[in-house]
Amino acid sequence: MRGFTKRSEKQAQAASRTSRWLLGLGSLAVVVIGLGLLVLMTQATGNRESYNQNYEWLALVNAVVASGLLVTILWGAIRLLLRLKRGQFGARLLVKLAGIFALVGVIPGLLIYVVSYQFVSRSIESWFDVKVEAALVAGLNLGRATLDTLSSDLSKQARVAATQLSDVADVSAGIALEKMREQLGVTDAVLWTASGRMVASAGQSRFQIRPERPPTQQIRDARQKGRVEWVEGFDDSAPGADKGRIKVLVLLPQAGLSFEEDRRFLQLTQELPPTLVNNALEVQSAYREYQERALARDGLRRMYIGTLTLSLFLAVLGAILLAVLLGNQLARPLLLLALGMRQVASGDLTPKLALQGKDELGGLTRSFADMTQQLLDARTHVQRSLLQLDTARGNLQTILDNLTAGVMVLDAQGVIQSANPGATRILRVPVAAHQGLPLISLPSLTSFANGVAEQFAVLRLDKDAHELDHWQKSFEIHATGQGLTETGVTLLARGALLPDGMRLLVFDDISEIVSAERAQAWGEVARRLAHEIKNPLTPIQLSAERLQRKLIGKLDAQDDAVLHKSVKTIVDQVDAMKRLVNEFRDYARLPSAELQPVQLNDLIADLMVLYANEPTDQEHRAVVVTELDPACPPIMGDAQQLRQVIHNLLQNAQDACEIKGLVPQNARVGLRTEWNEARRRVRLTVTDTGPGFEPNILKRAFEPYVTTKAKGTGLGLAVVKKIADEHAAKIELGNALQDGEIQGAQVSLSFALDSTMGRANQPIH
Repeated sequence: MRGFTKRSEKQAQAASRTSRWLLGLGSLAVVVIGLGLLVLMTQATGNRESYNQNYEWLALVNAVVASGLLVTILWGAIRLLLRLKRGQFGARLLVKLAGIFALVGVIPGLLIYVVSYQFVSRSIESWFDVKVEAALVAGLNLGRATLDTLSSDLSKQARVAATQLSDVADVSAGIALEKMREQLGVTDAVLWTASGRMVASAGQSRFQIRPERPPTQQIRDARQKGRVEWVEGFDDSAPGADKGRIKVLVLLPQAGLSFEEDRRFLQLTQELPPTLVNNALEVQSAYREYQERALARDGLRRMYIGTLTLSLFLAVLGAILLAVLLGNQLARPLLLLALGMRQVASGDLTPKLALQGKDELGGLTRSFADMTQQLLDARTHVQRSLLQLDTARGNLQTILDNLTAGVMVLDAQGVIQSANPGATRILRVPVAAHQGLPLISLPSLTSFANGVAEQFAVLRLDKDAHELDHWQKSFEIHATGQGLTETGVTLLARGALLPDGMRLLVFDDISEIVSAERAQAWGEVARRLAHEIKNPLTPIQLSAERLQRKLIGKLDAQDDAVLHKSVKTIVDQVDAMKRLVNEFRDYARLPSAELQPVQLNDLIADLMVLYANEPTDQEHRAVVVTELDPACPPIMGDAQQLRQVIHNLLQNAQDACEIKGLVPQNARVGLRTEWNEARRRVRLTVTDTGPGFEPNILKRAFEPYVTTKAKGTGLGLAVVKKIADEHAAKIELGNALQDGEIQGAQVSLSFALDSTMGRANQPIH
């Protein structure tokens, strides 16, 4: 593909160079012939003899050039017709361009020729019209009248100035002349004596070594007539010389008795305007030339018309040739562009041909090739970017879908734009169904929505003042009841403003964290209570027993009975307080688990000896039924703590089966183990036939001192939870349902099999 492209580029360059050479030669020939015709016309206007001598060989040269142009035009026309006949792409465009250029050159040329022919014929006749001759004569007379008027005005001014200078002495005549020259606006002022001696001068004559003195005849005429004026510069000047001037010589009046030879004359010189001088000379020259050409009127007409006809013929042929060449030059880049555009329109963005010319069309083809390459690069980049964007969007969506936290995007008005599944799970509301609706429209979350809107409003104000970029606050949702019946979900929400004006809201359920913190706080309370309460218990018990020993037998029977009953009550209550303190101590100071391989089934079998129901006990406690999976392998655990877990769960289950202090006949407590081979976990499950967990207790069952029993401290499940955490076990609480009805409570613990425990330790079954 690249080799073909390079060969095509070389062929295009060679064809382009040939066309440029032909265009240059044709243009040079037309220019040379045109210059020859212009020279001919220039000479013909001034020298008819030169025109008559060179007319024949000029006509021959024009005929040869015209024949060459005609042959070239025919050759180009034949090529165009052949291309058009073959249906070659772009042939019609070439024909149109050639025709347009030819019409642009030929039609105006013919029109100009017709108009010029008529114009030349009529103009030549009009040149020699009686009115033209009369106009030239009138122009000459007008020039003379203008000069006479200017001379008369200057003469009058000179007579007035002469009167003013008659009383001026020769010594101060120079200053007076300078002042007078400035007042009159003349170029030169000179004061002469009758003998031709210069008395004073002002203007240009001051800088001349030998100023030009007035002719003797002019002085004689001025003495006789009192003044004389004449015009210089029109006899020896050509148009454009600008030497015309008017001179006036005036005899100064006598100031008293003086000799005739002492009479003084004032000479003023006024330069004529250059325009007036040139116009007068032009009129004079035109009148003289008009008289000469009027004698050769017919020859001049033939000369101009012949030259005009030859110019038309050459111009038409040259215009047609240039039309073909220019059309080809213009069409070639356009054809390349058209072919490239069709390829681009079809989706082909491979490298395109480009001309190497320095003109705009060559640059256009190169720009189109560069643009195509840029489009190809851009399309490749866009496809790569879209693939990366789709991958990133998929990864981001996967991350959002699997986040435990809830993520929501709101607009400036609080309308939900998007949300992940975590938001639905935490808020317990189908958020996806409310997409496009305000956050406040979510059921039971009005307070939460108002709090979020308030925090975003505060953030916008604080961001302008303190440059804060987020807010963080905890919220309580779905809160109902008080005390033990209190339920709710604690959220930790964080909000930020996105660059496009949207709002990002991220929140997580920290109810378990709050519960753990509450349990930790209760542990600290239990530790302090155990320490504070245990110390005075022993002295109280010893003091009561000492009183009994001291007073026994010294009182009457009635008082002795009261003493014995009171001491017994004190001792029993102290024992109860000690048991409570021990429970506090066990919860607060639960030792770390020492994990060792433990067979859970054997541990349960040893513990069941304590729960073997005697006949006298069946009416007080529920029966414990075991269902042990013999496939359960050993687990890593602390036997003492696991025994406490099982004991606490069985005690709670038996207590739950009691109804108003009585145990129903069908009350049962189930204890089951199960081995999950796929997940490699051992599950311990304890069930009962009691009323089950209430919803509010179910959410806070692992918190210390949360219980509905009349007796007990509520630390049983809290201790179970702590031991389960020590063993990295999963603990689950729930109600056993059958046909939608609660059949009792169910607590299960799932222990992971340690990776170091091999299958060889599993029991054979």
